Amino acid sequence: MGTHVKKVRYGIIGFGNFAERAILPAMALSQNSELVAIQKRDQEAARAKAEQYGVPHAFTTAEELAACPDVDAVFIVSANAAHCGDTLAAAWAKKHVLVEKPMAMNVAEAGRMMDACRSNGVIFAVGHMLRFSPLLRRMKEIIASGEAGEISSVRSEFIYDAGISKREWLFDRRAAGGGPTFDIGVHCLDSLRFVLGDEVVSTHARLMPVPTVARTESTSLLSLAFSKGTIGSIYTSFETPIRRSFIEVIGRNAVLSAGNFTLGESQPTLRVIHGTDGKAVRTVEEHIAVPNLYELEITHMSECILDGRTPLIDGENGLRNQRVLEDAYRQ
Repeated sequence: MGTHVKKVRYGIIGFGNFAERAILPAMALSQNSELVAIQKRDQEAARAKAEQYGVPHAFTTAEELAACPDVDAVFIVSANAAHCGDTLAAAWAKKHVLVEKPMAMNVAEAGRMMDACRSNGVIFAVGHMLRFSPLLRRMKEIIASGEAGEISSVRSEFIYDAGISKREWLFDRRAAGGGPTFDIGVHCLDSLRFVLGDEVVSTHARLMPVPTVARTESTSLLSLAFSKGTIGSIYTSFETPIRRSFIEVIGRNAVLSAGNFTLGESQPTLRVIHGTDGKAVRTVEEHIAVPNLYELEITHMSECILDGRTPLIDGENGLRNQRVLEDAYRQ
Protein backbone atom coordinates (compact mmCIF):
# COMPACT_ATOMS: atom_id res chain seq x y z
CA MET A 1 0.00 0.00 0.00
CA GLY A 2 1.43 3.41 -1.01
CA THR A 3 1.05 6.33 1.35
CA HIS A 4 -1.89 8.54 0.48
CA VAL A 5 -0.73 11.96 -0.70
CA LYS A 6 -2.93 14.82 0.47
CA LYS A 7 -4.15 16.76 -2.54
CA VAL A 8 -5.09 20.40 -2.90
CA ARG A 9 -8.39 20.71 -4.79
CA TYR A 10 -8.33 23.39 -7.47
CA GLY A 11 -10.87 25.30 -9.46
CA ILE A 12 -9.79 26.94 -12.73
CA ILE A 13 -11.31 30.38 -13.32
CA GLY A 14 -11.37 31.34 -16.99
CA PHE A 15 -11.25 27.85 -18.48
CA GLY A 16 -10.40 28.51 -22.12
CA ASN A 17 -7.97 27.20 -24.72
CA PHE A 18 -4.84 27.96 -22.67
CA ALA A 19 -6.18 26.22 -19.56
CA GLU A 20 -7.24 23.22 -21.62
CA ARG A 21 -3.93 22.96 -23.47
CA ALA A 22 -1.44 23.78 -20.69
CA ILE A 23 -2.96 23.84 -17.20
CA LEU A 24 -5.22 20.78 -17.37
CA PRO A 25 -2.41 18.32 -18.31
CA ALA A 26 -0.08 19.90 -15.72
CA MET A 27 -2.72 19.51 -13.02
CA ALA A 28 -3.08 15.82 -13.97
CA LEU A 29 0.70 15.32 -13.66
CA SER A 30 0.91 16.94 -10.22
CA GLN A 31 0.94 14.38 -7.40
CA ASN A 32 -0.46 16.74 -4.75
CA SER A 33 -3.10 18.57 -6.81
CA GLU A 34 -6.43 17.76 -8.41
CA LEU A 35 -8.94 19.65 -10.51
CA VAL A 36 -12.46 19.66 -9.08
CA ALA A 37 -14.11 22.69 -10.72
CA ILE A 38 -13.97 24.91 -13.80
CA GLN A 39 -15.56 28.25 -14.67
CA LYS A 40 -16.61 29.48 -18.13
CA ARG A 41 -19.11 32.28 -18.79
CA ASP A 42 -21.19 30.03 -21.06
CA GLN A 43 -23.07 27.53 -18.89
CA GLU A 44 -23.51 24.89 -21.61
CA ALA A 45 -19.84 25.09 -22.59
CA ALA A 46 -18.77 24.90 -18.93
CA ARG A 47 -20.87 21.79 -18.35
CA ALA A 48 -19.67 20.16 -21.57
CA LYS A 49 -15.98 20.70 -20.74
CA ALA A 50 -16.45 19.49 -17.16
CA GLU A 51 -18.10 16.35 -18.47
CA GLN A 52 -15.43 15.82 -21.14
CA TYR A 53 -12.64 15.88 -18.56
CA GLY A 54 -14.46 14.27 -15.63
CA VAL A 55 -14.41 17.44 -13.51
CA PRO A 56 -17.15 17.34 -10.83
CA HIS A 57 -18.21 21.00 -10.84
CA ALA A 58 -18.89 23.61 -13.55
CA PHE A 59 -19.73 27.27 -12.88
CA THR A 60 -20.37 30.45 -14.86
CA THR A 61 -18.93 33.03 -12.41
CA ALA A 62 -15.77 33.27 -10.32
CA GLU A 63 -17.91 33.96 -7.23
CA GLU A 64 -19.87 30.71 -7.64
CA LEU A 65 -16.70 28.66 -8.12
CA ALA A 66 -15.00 30.33 -5.13
CA ALA A 67 -18.04 29.57 -2.94
CA CYS A 68 -17.85 25.83 -3.73
CA PRO A 69 -16.91 23.96 -0.51
CA ASP A 70 -14.98 21.33 -2.50
CA VAL A 71 -12.49 23.96 -3.77
CA ASP A 72 -9.34 24.75 -1.72
CA ALA A 73 -7.54 26.96 -4.23
CA VAL A 74 -8.08 28.67 -7.57
CA PHE A 75 -5.89 28.98 -10.64
CA ILE A 76 -6.96 32.17 -12.43
CA VAL A 77 -6.38 32.12 -16.21
CA SER A 78 -9.04 34.63 -17.25
CA ALA A 79 -8.32 37.74 -19.38
CA ASN A 80 -5.95 40.14 -17.60
CA ALA A 81 -8.71 42.67 -16.87
CA ALA A 82 -10.52 40.03 -14.78
CA HIS A 83 -7.52 39.02 -12.63
CA CYS A 84 -8.18 41.55 -9.87
CA GLY A 85 -11.92 40.86 -9.49
CA ASP A 86 -11.40 37.09 -9.69
CA THR A 87 -8.64 37.23 -7.05
CA LEU A 88 -10.80 39.31 -4.69
CA ALA A 89 -13.71 36.87 -5.09
CA ALA A 90 -11.46 33.92 -4.23
CA ALA A 91 -9.75 35.68 -1.30
CA TRP A 92 -13.06 36.70 0.26
CA ALA A 93 -14.17 33.07 -0.02
CA LYS A 94 -10.93 32.09 1.82
CA LYS A 95 -9.52 30.25 -1.22
CA HIS A 96 -5.78 30.29 -2.02
CA VAL A 97 -4.89 32.03 -5.29
CA LEU A 98 -2.49 31.29 -8.14
CA VAL A 99 -3.01 33.94 -10.83
CA GLU A 100 -1.53 33.88 -14.33
CA LYS A 101 0.90 36.60 -15.35
CA PRO A 102 0.70 39.52 -15.77
CA MET A 103 -0.64 39.72 -12.23
CA ALA A 104 -2.96 42.68 -12.91
CA MET A 105 -3.74 45.62 -15.18
CA ASN A 106 -1.79 48.06 -13.01
CA VAL A 107 0.03 48.55 -9.70
CA ALA A 108 -3.12 49.74 -7.87
CA GLU A 109 -4.95 46.48 -8.72
CA ALA A 110 -1.91 44.42 -7.73
CA GLY A 111 -1.92 46.11 -4.31
CA ARG A 112 -5.62 45.42 -3.79
CA MET A 113 -5.13 41.75 -4.68
CA MET A 114 -2.24 41.36 -2.24
CA ASP A 115 -4.18 43.14 0.55
CA ALA A 116 -7.27 40.95 0.04
CA CYS A 117 -5.24 37.74 0.20
CA ARG A 118 -3.26 38.92 3.22
CA SER A 119 -6.31 40.04 5.20
CA ASN A 120 -8.12 36.76 4.45
CA GLY A 121 -5.10 34.62 5.36
CA VAL A 122 -4.79 32.91 1.98
CA ILE A 123 -1.64 32.12 0.01
CA PHE A 124 -1.14 34.21 -3.12
CA ALA A 125 1.18 33.38 -6.04
CA VAL A 126 1.73 34.70 -9.57
CA GLY A 127 2.29 32.37 -12.54
CA HIS A 128 5.93 32.93 -13.42
CA MET A 129 6.59 29.26 -14.10
CA LEU A 130 10.00 29.99 -15.69
CA ARG A 131 11.43 30.42 -12.18
CA PHE A 132 11.19 26.62 -11.94
CA SER A 133 13.22 26.09 -15.14
CA PRO A 134 16.49 24.18 -14.57
CA LEU A 135 17.93 26.23 -17.44
CA LEU A 136 17.36 29.61 -15.74
CA ARG A 137 18.41 28.17 -12.38
CA ARG A 138 21.70 27.03 -13.93
CA MET A 139 22.26 30.50 -15.44
CA LYS A 140 21.54 32.08 -12.04
CA GLU A 141 24.01 29.68 -10.37
CA ILE A 142 26.82 30.52 -12.84
CA ILE A 143 26.23 34.28 -12.45
CA ALA A 144 26.11 34.04 -8.63
CA SER A 145 29.36 32.01 -8.57
CA GLY A 146 31.23 34.91 -10.18
CA GLU A 147 32.39 32.76 -13.10
CA ALA A 148 31.03 35.28 -15.63
CA GLY A 149 32.53 38.24 -13.76
CA GLU A 150 30.73 41.54 -13.32
CA ILE A 151 27.58 41.60 -15.50
CA SER A 152 27.52 44.53 -17.90
CA SER A 153 24.39 43.77 -19.90
CA VAL A 154 21.50 41.38 -20.41
CA ARG A 155 18.95 40.96 -23.16
CA SER A 156 15.90 38.88 -23.82
CA GLU A 157 13.59 38.38 -26.78
CA PHE A 158 10.23 36.65 -27.16
CA ILE A 159 8.26 36.82 -30.40
CA TYR A 160 5.28 34.96 -31.86
CA ASP A 161 2.39 35.41 -34.27
CA ALA A 162 -0.57 36.55 -32.16
CA GLY A 163 -2.82 36.25 -35.21
CA ILE A 164 -2.98 32.49 -34.69
CA SER A 165 -3.79 32.77 -30.95
CA LYS A 166 -7.26 31.74 -29.81
CA ARG A 167 -7.24 34.60 -27.26
CA GLU A 168 -9.24 37.20 -29.22
CA TRP A 169 -8.67 39.82 -26.51
CA LEU A 170 -4.87 39.98 -26.92
CA PHE A 171 -4.91 43.28 -28.88
CA ASP A 172 -7.78 44.78 -26.84
CA ARG A 173 -6.17 47.08 -24.30
CA ARG A 174 -9.27 47.13 -22.07
CA ALA A 175 -9.03 43.35 -21.64
CA ALA A 176 -5.27 42.79 -21.92
CA GLY A 177 -3.83 45.95 -20.37
CA GLY A 178 -0.93 45.83 -22.81
CA GLY A 179 0.31 43.96 -25.88
CA PRO A 180 3.39 41.73 -26.08
CA THR A 181 4.98 43.78 -23.28
CA PHE A 182 2.30 42.46 -20.87
CA ASP A 183 1.80 39.04 -22.44
CA ILE A 184 5.36 37.80 -22.99
CA GLY A 185 7.61 40.71 -22.03
CA VAL A 186 6.73 40.08 -18.39
CA HIS A 187 8.25 36.55 -18.72
CA CYS A 188 11.45 38.08 -20.10
CA LEU A 189 11.49 40.69 -17.34
CA ASP A 190 10.92 38.20 -14.53
CA SER A 191 13.58 35.88 -15.98
CA LEU A 192 16.20 38.65 -16.14
CA ARG A 193 15.40 39.79 -12.58
CA PHE A 194 15.65 36.16 -11.44
CA VAL A 195 18.97 35.20 -13.06
CA LEU A 196 20.62 38.48 -12.01
CA GLY A 197 19.17 38.53 -8.51
CA ASP A 198 18.70 42.25 -9.07
CA GLU A 199 15.93 44.82 -9.44
CA VAL A 200 15.08 47.30 -12.20
CA VAL A 201 15.55 50.94 -11.16
CA SER A 202 14.58 52.67 -14.42
CA THR A 203 12.71 51.81 -17.62
CA HIS A 204 12.45 53.36 -21.08
CA ALA A 205 9.99 52.00 -23.62
CA ARG A 206 9.34 52.20 -27.33
CA LEU A 207 5.93 50.76 -28.18
CA MET A 208 4.82 50.45 -31.83
CA PRO A 209 2.25 51.38 -32.88
CA VAL A 210 1.66 53.72 -29.93
CA PRO A 211 -1.07 52.12 -27.77
CA THR A 212 -4.50 53.77 -27.69
CA VAL A 213 -7.25 53.41 -25.09
CA ALA A 214 -8.66 50.53 -27.13
CA ARG A 215 -5.69 48.88 -28.81
CA THR A 216 -2.35 47.59 -27.56
CA GLU A 217 1.05 47.89 -29.21
CA SER A 218 2.18 45.04 -31.51
CA THR A 219 5.94 45.32 -30.98
CA SER A 220 7.92 46.65 -28.04
CA LEU A 221 11.46 47.42 -26.97
CA LEU A 222 12.24 48.09 -23.30
CA SER A 223 15.54 49.46 -22.02
CA LEU A 224 16.23 48.68 -18.38
CA ALA A 225 18.74 49.80 -15.77
CA PHE A 226 19.34 47.46 -12.81
CA SER A 227 20.44 48.55 -9.33
CA LYS A 228 23.93 46.96 -9.57
CA GLY A 229 24.75 48.79 -12.80
CA THR A 230 23.71 46.19 -15.39
CA ILE A 231 21.76 47.50 -18.39
CA GLY A 232 19.20 45.37 -20.20
CA SER A 233 16.83 45.18 -23.13
CA ILE A 234 13.64 43.23 -23.82
CA TYR A 235 12.27 42.89 -27.35
CA THR A 236 8.80 41.41 -27.90
CA SER A 237 6.48 41.22 -30.88
CA PHE A 238 3.13 39.76 -31.94
CA GLU A 239 3.89 40.35 -35.65
CA THR A 240 6.28 37.64 -36.77
CA PRO A 241 6.01 34.44 -38.84
CA ILE A 242 7.82 32.33 -36.20
CA ARG A 243 7.88 31.71 -32.46
CA ARG A 244 11.24 32.34 -30.79
CA SER A 245 12.69 33.22 -27.40
CA PHE A 246 16.25 34.06 -26.43
CA ILE A 247 18.17 35.19 -23.34
CA GLU A 248 21.76 36.44 -23.08
CA VAL A 249 23.93 37.64 -20.19
CA ILE A 250 27.22 39.42 -20.92
CA GLY A 251 29.79 39.44 -18.15
CA ARG A 252 33.40 40.64 -17.93
CA ASN A 253 34.68 37.04 -18.17
CA ALA A 254 31.97 35.09 -19.99
CA VAL A 255 28.87 35.34 -22.17
CA LEU A 256 25.90 33.08 -21.35
CA SER A 257 23.06 32.51 -23.81
CA ALA A 258 20.16 30.16 -24.53
CA GLY A 259 17.48 29.94 -27.19
CA ASN A 260 13.93 28.68 -26.57
CA PHE A 261 14.37 29.43 -22.87
CA THR A 262 10.60 29.77 -22.37
CA LEU A 263 9.71 26.23 -23.46
CA GLY A 264 8.81 23.46 -21.05
CA GLU A 265 9.19 19.77 -21.95
CA SER A 266 12.25 20.56 -24.06
CA GLN A 267 16.04 20.32 -24.00
CA PRO A 268 17.52 23.78 -24.64
CA THR A 269 21.27 24.39 -24.86
CA LEU A 270 22.99 26.76 -22.47
CA ARG A 271 26.10 28.18 -24.16
CA VAL A 272 28.88 29.70 -22.02
CA ILE A 273 31.69 31.42 -23.94
CA HIS A 274 34.92 32.37 -22.16
CA GLY A 275 37.30 34.75 -23.88
CA THR A 276 40.75 36.31 -23.64
CA ASP A 277 42.22 39.20 -25.64
CA GLY A 278 39.03 39.59 -27.63
CA LYS A 279 38.89 35.95 -28.74
CA ALA A 280 36.62 33.10 -27.66
CA VAL A 281 38.99 30.58 -26.06
CA ARG A 282 36.51 28.09 -24.57
CA THR A 283 32.88 27.35 -25.25
CA VAL A 284 30.94 25.06 -22.95
CA GLU A 285 27.54 23.75 -24.06
CA GLU A 286 25.15 22.25 -21.54
CA HIS A 287 22.01 20.46 -22.76
CA ILE A 288 19.47 20.92 -20.00
CA ALA A 289 16.30 18.85 -19.69
CA VAL A 290 13.38 21.14 -18.85
CA PRO A 291 10.23 19.36 -17.59
CA ASN A 292 6.62 20.55 -17.63
CA LEU A 293 7.01 23.92 -15.88
CA TYR A 294 3.30 24.36 -15.16
CA GLU A 295 3.33 21.05 -13.28
CA LEU A 296 6.30 22.24 -11.17
CA GLU A 297 4.52 25.54 -10.50
CA ILE A 298 1.23 23.86 -9.46
CA THR A 299 3.00 21.26 -7.31
CA HIS A 300 5.00 24.01 -5.58
CA MET A 301 1.82 26.01 -4.94
CA SER A 302 0.17 22.93 -3.41
CA GLU A 303 3.24 22.28 -1.21
CA CYS A 304 3.03 25.87 0.05
CA ILE A 305 -0.68 25.47 0.83
CA LEU A 306 -0.17 22.13 2.60
CA ASP A 307 2.89 23.31 4.58
CA GLY A 308 1.86 26.96 5.13
CA ARG A 309 4.90 28.32 3.25
CA THR A 310 5.35 31.47 1.15
CA PRO A 311 5.54 30.69 -2.59
CA LEU A 312 8.72 31.45 -4.57
CA ILE A 313 6.56 33.58 -6.87
CA ASP A 314 4.61 35.57 -4.29
CA GLY A 315 2.58 38.73 -4.80
CA GLU A 316 5.52 40.98 -3.94
CA ASN A 317 7.46 39.54 -6.87
CA GLY A 318 4.48 40.03 -9.19
CA LEU A 319 4.14 43.61 -7.97
CA ARG A 320 7.77 44.38 -8.86
CA ASN A 321 7.15 43.20 -12.41
CA GLN A 322 3.92 45.21 -12.54
CA ARG A 323 5.76 48.41 -11.58
CA VAL A 324 8.13 48.02 -14.54
CA LEU A 325 5.22 47.34 -16.93
CA GLU A 326 3.42 50.42 -15.63
CA ASP A 327 6.55 52.56 -16.09
CA ALA A 328 6.81 51.34 -19.69
CA TYR A 329 3.21 52.36 -20.46
CA ARG A 330 3.39 55.67 -18.60
CA GLN A 331 5.79 56.86 -21.29
